[in-house]
Amino acid sequence: MSKNETKAIVLLSGGLDSVVSLALEKNVTLALTFDYGQKSAAKEIEASSKIAKYYGIEHKVIKLDWLKEITHTALCSNEEVPTGEALKNSDQSAKSVWVPNRNGLFLNIAGAFADADGYTNIIIGANKEEAQTFPDNTQEFITRVNEEFEFSTRVRPKVIAPLIDCDKTEIVRIALEKKVPLHLLNSCYKNTPKHCGICESCVRLKRALEANNDSVYIKQLFEE
Repeated sequence: MSKNETKAIVLLSGGLDSVVSLALEKNVTLALTFDYGQKSAAKEIEASSKIAKYYGIEHKVIKLDWLKEITHTALCSNEEVPTGEALKNSDQSAKSVWVPNRNGLFLNIAGAFADADGYTNIIIGANKEEAQTFPDNTQEFITRVNEEFEFSTRVRPKVIAPLIDCDKTEIVRIALEKKVPLHLLNSCYKNTPKHCGICESCVRLKRALEANNDSVYIKQLFEE
């Protein structure tokens, strides 16, 4: 690899933000998907595998069984994920689906891959809308991780969040313009045949599709 050549890893959950981030960035050759015992793990892995194949990149699934054991998040436990009226309390909803240091952990694992194999960039789907609720989606968080990699790696990969200034409506607009295969994605917190349409992640996605007047993907992703 020449001095100016880039080689990137993407954190790919199979959801809207990670898929569009992958589509926007060049030279991505590896996708990492994490299985930490979340309810939607099987669906995320299946979606990510199809998306990686669509873009012709290598796909690895990283199992983190211990992460489920140390958290009480509704994403992994028997507790129901917030829906309906519960979503109006953003602080409580965020607390219910918070996974301890998730993005920090994922990025540091990607950093290890980067350091071992010479990847220069790590792509993450952090965005403006979720940054209002989750601090590990903010530009400050990205900046701090990049500072950490200056000391914790020899390669010093750069974390890039191409959607950091976008809300979900803008992300869907970009996806439609770039012809991103949205029919392949899984953004749902639940383990249901199709997107449940009522968890926070589904509500955000459906609202953004409606704002872009896209009935085709709404039918494909949400309707039986």
